[in-house]
Amino acid sequence: MNYTHRCLHSHKLPLLILLIAIVVILIQPYSIHAAANSSNTTIRCLTSQSSALLQLKSSFHDASRLSSWQPDTDCCRWEGVTCRMASGHVVVLDLSDGYLQSNGLHPALFNLTLLTNLALSGNDFMGAQLPDSGFERLSKLVSLDLSATNFAGQIPIGIGNLSNMLALDLSHNPNLYLTEPSFQTFIANLSNLRELYLDEMDLSSSGATWSSDVAASAPQIQILSFMSCGLSGFIDPSFSRLRSLTMINVRLNVISGMVPEFFANFSFLTILELSGNAFEGQFPTKIFQLKRLQFIDLYWNNKLCVQLPEFLPGSRLEVLDLILTNRSNAIPASVVNLKYLKHLGLTTVEASMNSDILLIRELHWLEVLRLYGGSGQGKLVSFSWIGSLKHLTYLELGNYNFSGLMPSSIINLTNLTSLTLYNCSMSGPIPSWIGNLIQLNNLNFRNNNLNGTIPKSIFALPALQSLYLDSNQLSGHLEDIPVPLSSSVYDIDLSNNWLHGPIPKSFFCLPNLEYLNLESNHLTGIVELRPFWRLRSLYFLGFSNNKLSVIDGEDSPSQYLPKIQHLGLACCNLTKLPRILRHLYDILELDLSSNKIGGVIPGWIWEIWKDTLGSLDLSNNAFTSLENSPSLVTFTHLSHLNLSFNRLQGEIPIPAISLPYGVVVLDYSNNGFSSILRTFEGRSLRVLNLRGNKFNGMLPKGIKEGCKLETIDLNSNQIEGRLPRTLSNCKSLELLDVSNNHILDLFPLWLGNLPKLRVLVLRSNQLYGTIKGLHNSDLTRDHFSSLQILDLANNTLSGQLPPKWFEKLKSMMANVDDGQVLEHQTNFSQGFIYRDIITITYKGFDMTFNRMLTTFKAIDFSNNSFVGVIPGTIGSLVSLHGLNMSHNNFTGAIPQQLGNLAQLESLDLSWNQLSGVIPHELTFLTSLSWLNLSNNNLTGRIPQSNQFLSFSNSSFEGNLGLCGRPLSKDCDSSGSITPNTEASSEDSSLWQDKVGVILMFVFAGLGFVVGFMLTIIFQLVCQVKGGTYCIC
Repeated sequence: MNYTHRCLHSHKLPLLILLIAIVVILIQPYSIHAAANSSNTTIRCLTSQSSALLQLKSSFHDASRLSSWQPDTDCCRWEGVTCRMASGHVVVLDLSDGYLQSNGLHPALFNLTLLTNLALSGNDFMGAQLPDSGFERLSKLVSLDLSATNFAGQIPIGIGNLSNMLALDLSHNPNLYLTEPSFQTFIANLSNLRELYLDEMDLSSSGATWSSDVAASAPQIQILSFMSCGLSGFIDPSFSRLRSLTMINVRLNVISGMVPEFFANFSFLTILELSGNAFEGQFPTKIFQLKRLQFIDLYWNNKLCVQLPEFLPGSRLEVLDLILTNRSNAIPASVVNLKYLKHLGLTTVEASMNSDILLIRELHWLEVLRLYGGSGQGKLVSFSWIGSLKHLTYLELGNYNFSGLMPSSIINLTNLTSLTLYNCSMSGPIPSWIGNLIQLNNLNFRNNNLNGTIPKSIFALPALQSLYLDSNQLSGHLEDIPVPLSSSVYDIDLSNNWLHGPIPKSFFCLPNLEYLNLESNHLTGIVELRPFWRLRSLYFLGFSNNKLSVIDGEDSPSQYLPKIQHLGLACCNLTKLPRILRHLYDILELDLSSNKIGGVIPGWIWEIWKDTLGSLDLSNNAFTSLENSPSLVTFTHLSHLNLSFNRLQGEIPIPAISLPYGVVVLDYSNNGFSSILRTFEGRSLRVLNLRGNKFNGMLPKGIKEGCKLETIDLNSNQIEGRLPRTLSNCKSLELLDVSNNHILDLFPLWLGNLPKLRVLVLRSNQLYGTIKGLHNSDLTRDHFSSLQILDLANNTLSGQLPPKWFEKLKSMMANVDDGQVLEHQTNFSQGFIYRDIITITYKGFDMTFNRMLTTFKAIDFSNNSFVGVIPGTIGSLVSLHGLNMSHNNFTGAIPQQLGNLAQLESLDLSWNQLSGVIPHELTFLTSLSWLNLSNNNLTGRIPQSNQFLSFSNSSFEGNLGLCGRPLSKDCDSSGSITPNTEASSEDSSLWQDKVGVILMFVFAGLGFVVGFMLTIIFQLVCQVKGGTYCIC
C-alpha cells in the first residue's frame, strides 16, 4: 500500500542524515589541511582507486550510466563517487538504483579499503553469490546497502566482521540465507548496529532464537526490519532491553505467542509492524498509548484479540490496521480524537457494524480506508455513505454482501487513486460511471459475479496503471485499448472469466505492460508471440486454458527481449517447443502443459535456466525421453517440476538443489519410468509423486536421518519386498501411498511413530499377519495420532483387531480441525501450491480426491481375512466420514457404539458373518448417505426412521433373517418373522395353552381318548421346536 510503504521507507532518512554527518566529520580535517597549504591544490583520486573502479565498471553488461567513469580523469568527480580530499581515497560509492547488470561482484571493489559507505541497491547481479572473502578488508564501513541486488547463496562471514557497521541493508534478496555462519554468529560482532534491514532474506535456520540473538549482540539497535524472513517462535524476554527501538517490522513471518507487554515501555517506538504472523492472546492495550507511536499494523493475526482503548486528544497515530484480528469491542467514540489518522483498516463485526460505521463516517480526514467483513458475514451491507469521505485516495472493501450493484456514492470520491471491491457479491455489469474517476490508477474487482462486457471507459481512464477483473463472469469480446502507445497501463488480469473472441492487437502495443494474464477464458484465434517481445518491461504473460493457437513467428528474436519470468502457454495447441524459449534467460515459471509436444526434452532447458527456474510444467504432452537428465545440474531455485502424463522411460531424474531450505515438488506420475531410486535423498525434497509408472524391485533402504519428505506417492507400480524401515527417518511425512504394488510385509506398526502422518494407503498389496496390539510401553505414547485416512483394503491381513489400537487414533476422535486442504506451499515467488491426490473406495466407488480436506477421515479394512468382533472402540472415532469393513470374517453383533459416529457418511459392513439385530443407535447417524449391510446373518426388523428410510434393498439383501422395508419380506405383528429370543416363558406357555384348548375341541368328535392324546402329542412337538411358530 502506497501510504504504508512511504511511512516505512521514510525511516531510512535518519540513517541518511547520520551517514552524511559522519562523512562530513571524516572529510573535514583533510579539507581544512588542503586549504591551509594551497587554495589551488586539489588532491586527485589515487591511481589504485580509479583502477579498482574501472575494473568494477567493466563487470557491468551495460555501464552507460557510468559515462563519467573514464580513464585518465579524476575519479573523485565521477558519478556516485566521493573521496577524502586530503588523500584521494574513495570513501563513498553510491551506485544505487543504477539499473546495472553483472554476473557477480568484481573483487577489485575490495581494494577501496577506506570505504565508509557502499550502496549497490537496485542493481541486478543475476543470482550470483556474494564473494566468500573480501568484505573483511572494508573495515571502515559504517553503511552497507545491498538491497534488491538479486544476490543469492550464503552471506559471507566477512560482512559480520565489520564491527564499525552502523547500518546494514541486505533486504529484498529472497535467495540469500544464513546457515554457515548462523544468524547468531553473523550478528555477534555487529555491536554498533543502529539499523538492520534483512527483509525477504531466509533466516528460518535461526529457529526461535532470532530475538535473543539481536538483544545479545546489537543493544543499541534502533530500526529492525525482518519482513518475510521465516522467523518463528516467541519473542524472547531479553528483547525488552532494546529500549532505543523506533521501528519493529517483522511482518509476514510465523512468530507466535503473546505480543510482549514490554513493547509498551519502548518510549521511542514510532512504527510497530506485526502483520501476517501467528500472534495470539490479548494485545497489550497500553501500546496504543505510546506518545510517539505513528504506525501500528496487526493485520492477519487471526488469533490475536484486540481491544481498542479510549484515544486521548493529541495522539499522533497515522496508521491503524487491525484487519483479520479478533476485535473484542466496538470502535470507541474517542476515535474522532485521532486527527492525524490517515490509514484505517478494520474487520467489521456484525454485532457492532452500525455503530462502527457511524463513527467511521465522521473521520472525514481519512485518506486510506480498508474494511473487511467477518467470516460468514452474509448480511446485506449498505455503503451509501462512503461518498462523504472526500479525502479518500485508497478504498478497499472485501468480503461483504452488496447483493448486486456496487455503491453508486463512490462516484463522489473524485480523489480516488485506488479502488478495490473484492469478493463483495457484486453482480450485473460494471457501471459506466467508473470512467468518471479520472485519477484512478488501480482498479480491482476480483472475485465477484460481475457480468456483461468490459466498458470502454475503463481503458480510457487517463491514469490507469493496474486492472484486476479476474474471477468474475465477464463475457463478450475484448475491445481495443484507445491510444495504446500513450497508455500507462502495466498490469492487466482478466483471467477466469467468460471472455471470447480474439485478443485485440492494441494489447501488443502497451509500452509499459509488465503483467498480462488472460488465462482460463474462451478466447480464440491465432496468437503470434513475436509482437510481445517488443514490450521491454513484460515479465508475466499468461494465455493458458483458452481456445487459442499460439505460434512462434517467423522472424529471428529481437536483440532486446523482455525479461519474461512467467510464461503460461498451457492448452495452446503447441506441437513443438517455441524457439524463443532459448533466448529467454530469466524464466522463473514456465507452463507448457496439455499441449501436443512430443519427442525429446532438450538439455538446454536445464543449462540455460539452472539459476532462475522455479517451476516447470511439461505435463500432459507426448515427450518420450530427456536429452540430459536434470540430475546432472545444480539448480538454485527449483521448487516444482511436473513431467507427469508423458511417455518418459528409464531412470527418474532427481535434480540437485543448492539451497538448504524451501519446498521441492517432483511429479513424474503416469509415465514409463522403471529404474528404482537409489535413495530419496534431497535437502529440500518434500513431495515425490511417482504413481502410475513401471518401477519394480525393492525400495531403497538408505533413507538417512534428516529426510524432509512430506509426501511419497508410489501408487500403481510393480514394487516388491518390504517397506524400508528407514522411512521412519522421514519425521515430516504426511502421506504415504504404496497401493497397487506387490509389497510383501507385515502391517508397518513402526510407522505409528511418525508424528505428522495423516494418510497411509497400503491397499492392494500382499500384506499379511495381524495388526498387533500395543505393548504396555506404547500405551502412554502417541501412535498414529495424526492419521486421518487408513486404507488396508485388498490384502491378506488376518486375526482379530485389537480394541485399544483404535484408542490411539486421536485425529479421528476430534472435531476441532479447521478444515485446511492437504497441500504444500513452495517458496516459489508466485506461491505455487501442490495438492495431494488420494484414491480410496468411498460410498461403494473408487473415488479420487484432488482436493482433500484435513477434516475428512476414513478407514478401509475391506477384502482381508479379519475375524472376531468389530471393536466397539471404533465408536470413539467421532469424526469418521467413511468406514469399510466389508469382505472379511467378522462375527458377532454390530457394535451399538457406531451410533456415536455423528459425521459418518458411508458405512460398509457387507459380506461378513455378523449376526443379531441392526442396532437402533445407527438411526442417529443423520449424515449417513450410503449403507451396505448385505450378505451377513442379521435378523429382526430393519429400523424405520431417519436415514434408514432412504436406503434400497441392496443395503440389506443376503440377510435371510431381516424383514421390513425396503425388503419385500414383511414382519408379523410382533415385529419379526421369528420370535424374539428374549420373549418370556410366560407368553410362550400362554400361547401353547390356547392352542391346546382349541385342538381339544376340534378333536372331540374323534372321541375323548383319541382327541386328548393328539393334543398332548402336538404340544410336545411344539416344545421340542423351542417355541418356533409352526402350522400343523
